[in-house]
Amino acid sequence: MSMLAGIAADVRSGRRSAVAIACSALAALDRDNGELVAATRILAAEALDAAAAIDAAVARGEDPGPLAGVPFGVKDLFDVAGLATTAGAGMRRDASPAPCDAEAVRRLKDAGAVLVATLNMDEFAYGFATINAAFGTTRNPHDRARLAGGSSGGSAAAVAAGMLPLTLGSDTNGSIRVPAALCGVYGLKPTHGGLPMAGVFPFVDSFDDIGPFATSVADLQLVWGVLGGAAEQGVAAPRVARLGGWFERNVAPELLQGIDAIGAHLGGIPMVELPEVEAARSAAFLMTAVEGGSLHLPELRRRAAEFDPQTRDRLIAGALMPGSAYRAAERFREWFRAEAARLFEAQDVLIAPAAGVEAPLVEDPMVVVDGMRVPARAHLGIYTQPLSFIGLPVIAAPLLRPGKLPLGFQLVGKPGAEATLFAFAARLEADGLIGVTSPAT
Repeated sequence: MSMLAGIAADVRSGRRSAVAIACSALAALDRDNGELVAATRILAAEALDAAAAIDAAVARGEDPGPLAGVPFGVKDLFDVAGLATTAGAGMRRDASPAPCDAEAVRRLKDAGAVLVATLNMDEFAYGFATINAAFGTTRNPHDRARLAGGSSGGSAAAVAAGMLPLTLGSDTNGSIRVPAALCGVYGLKPTHGGLPMAGVFPFVDSFDDIGPFATSVADLQLVWGVLGGAAEQGVAAPRVARLGGWFERNVAPELLQGIDAIGAHLGGIPMVELPEVEAARSAAFLMTAVEGGSLHLPELRRRAAEFDPQTRDRLIAGALMPGSAYRAAERFREWFRAEAARLFEAQDVLIAPAAGVEAPLVEDPMVVVDGMRVPARAHLGIYTQPLSFIGLPVIAAPLLRPGKLPLGFQLVGKPGAEATLFAFAARLEADGLIGVTSPAT
């Protein structure tokens, strides 16, 4: 039984109370969040009221739902009724309160889950590091001198630290997959458009998706179903390959060895390549900049000084990009999507790095790409951007590395193939090749 299903079963049966479970989550946040900076707001009163209502429903003989009493948190770009949706921006602290919950939040609550916190992120989701000028830098639970990744860093860190068993994040260019890899937890980026986006502060409509973080494949799949993920049938014996070329460069040897071990465990898997991956990443960067710049242009004109300068400068550059460049990137995307579809004629699952390295240090937030030191904030997504560029579903999975810093990889499927990815990931987990380990610190 999954952790989430176990919590819900205990609450529904009366073995544990939802209030006691909420109190435990609040105590963990009180103990660890000051150092980790994963949560931006802890919603203690609201959580305890919701938990009490669930316990009352159980006492009346009612079933509160498949996530009864499960504490959860959401990246601070999901609308929460009565709260300002900051999207990680200090300038939005005084925004008008959201009139209602985001659709995904509503579905989790309707299934019995208890919202406990909003979670830290890069400003306006524009980064891979959760270095936030207004709310602070989220620390990695496995080594608090290191980054958690981003932009959903607070969501990943809260699960990795054991503060919350379930969180929601968003993924535009890798913002679920990168922090999942660096924090050593599971994350799902669904097929583009596969989960409800209503009430989620946008960044790049062409790529934006939402998804859960959890500590097991079963938990991830349970939440996928609650959120409305398609109940399609998976491939029982998937054809598996690993992505080479771009996806072999700049990767930590230990991660390549881990993928080698998975291939050997499966009896050997072929290496395949997507063409022009570097161009795909560049095109994704361009489209991100243009759409992000266009979205924020009115506020840039009105109060540019209130943006984090690192975010502001990138948004301004995007707003100045010519439309012809954006249209060329769109045309390239269609060609690249067709090339990926050709690969999936012969394969069902592709394996690739998520973040190619262990978490960088907070005091030295850099990574090495092709021999050059470059900012982690912009470059941790070099293996994730080309895949969300064409809307593919991905499960980010942690290599099983007890006592070591996490490394993670992507299990990639064709559009709509989440069920195949879940089944394959569950097999790897059962065979002891992937899994979450508790932080040593």
